[in-house]
Amino acid sequence: MAAIVEVKYFNSFVLRKTLSDTSVAVWNGSRGNNTYPNGNTGATAPVPITPVASASVDSWFIEESRIRGGYNNTDVGYGAKAYLVEENPNGSRRNNALIYSGIFNSRTGVNNTNVFSVADDITKAVDPANGSIQKLYAEDTQLLIFQEKKVNRAPIDKDVIYTAEGSSSLTASDKVIGGVIPYAGNFGISKNPESFAVYGYRKYFTDKDRNAVLRLSQNGIEEISNYGMIDFFRDQFSTLGNGKLIGMWDIYNKQYVLSIQPKNINTFKTLSFDEQVNGWTSLYSYKPQNGLSLKSKFYTIGPATVGANTNNTAGLYEQYVSTQVRGKFYNVEGGASVQFIFNPTVSMSKVFKTINYEGSNGWQIDSFVSDLTGIGSVDTDFNDFATTNTQDSTALVYSYNQGAYDNYGNVAPTTLIPPVNRAGFNRKENKYVANLINSSTAAPGEVIFGSSMTGIKGYFATVKISTDSVTDPGGPKELFAASSDYVESAY
Repeated sequence: MAAIVEVKYFNSFVLRKTLSDTSVAVWNGSRGNNTYPNGNTGATAPVPITPVASASVDSWFIEESRIRGGYNNTDVGYGAKAYLVEENPNGSRRNNALIYSGIFNSRTGVNNTNVFSVADDITKAVDPANGSIQKLYAEDTQLLIFQEKKVNRAPIDKDVIYTAEGSSSLTASDKVIGGVIPYAGNFGISKNPESFAVYGYRKYFTDKDRNAVLRLSQNGIEEISNYGMIDFFRDQFSTLGNGKLIGMWDIYNKQYVLSIQPKNINTFKTLSFDEQVNGWTSLYSYKPQNGLSLKSKFYTIGPATVGANTNNTAGLYEQYVSTQVRGKFYNVEGGASVQFIFNPTVSMSKVFKTINYEGSNGWQIDSFVSDLTGIGSVDTDFNDFATTNTQDSTALVYSYNQGAYDNYGNVAPTTLIPPVNRAGFNRKENKYVANLINSSTAAPGEVIFGSSMTGIKGYFATVKISTDSVTDPGGPKELFAASSDYVESAY
């Protein structure tokens, strides 16, 4: 059974030699083999024919193989083509405009993506007052256009028609990009398109010039930096300079991760926004170059350069691997810590006496600090000699294992001989509890102070709790709740 093979059209040329030194028209082959087909045959070897030098140039011709090739044509071309002659053929750079090419037809195989027809209207401009275009994102049948000071949307292959009453409707159109519609709010992406991340119908980005981290969803643009972090982002963006704001979507924890990396400054801040609590939940100790989510896993790229005094290594890292050391990023272990504030009965001066938490073993209290008292007067008549800000603080509270010791002078993690004593947290009814020992210096007007006092006094207290280095290093640690027992200090 015969098979039909379709061959795409192509053009080719035949190089033919017609004359030899004897002036007899012979075909000598396109490669100059002058023994075929008219050379000697049989047992005797073919005798080459040497062409005459003067006639060698005129003895060759080129024949076009395609049918439409003209006889004795002096050139080969595509035929007549329309073209435009510009008097000043200088390129122009428009930072607020788009240009689009022809399309690629997957059915016919025709690729016109390199065609920019001057006869068609192939440009679309946005308001230049809102700065340059920094980011484009195509979503379904619309194109999102991010400028420095504005976010716009434009329908693709459609256009918006407004009725006499002002309502809008979409209609089919031959335009590639329809009318540009701006989102409400004077927010853009500044010059940080690297902060853009997307998950589902939600897009996350930053506007450094307005000290804002933004979320674009079906409800429009919303400032998610207002959720308890206004001052933080204001201070961080003010020192950014020409640095980077790297935005990533963490598919594993469903969080938007933002890394603030100022230029020529070693400090950085990497933090995450959790949609479940609608707030900023974590600060991380790693500095990524970029990050991506793939098949329910979150990957980050380590630093490009390795510092002389660090063990950081560049490369692609998978986050949240259960078999890896917890709190270790790019081969550097940093541990984990949680910072929070005790502030019950806001207007009452209190004495915080104890600290307890619900969770797993292995947590220690790094600091327990009261609010600032404020600078007093140096005038002795006021009986106040404080010339600097003062505040109460406690000594380090060891974890349950870290603070263990026996009567023979042995301390953890060495082997202890019962009975075992605890210098830090003790366990009662599956809660870890400890007294607060004041470690602050004496302040003017105090009767007793320092280790002679139980707890610290103040209106509120800032607490930092972290993992220790003794209890299951690199293992998982859980913390569910923390509380403190307090009494009224003064009326």
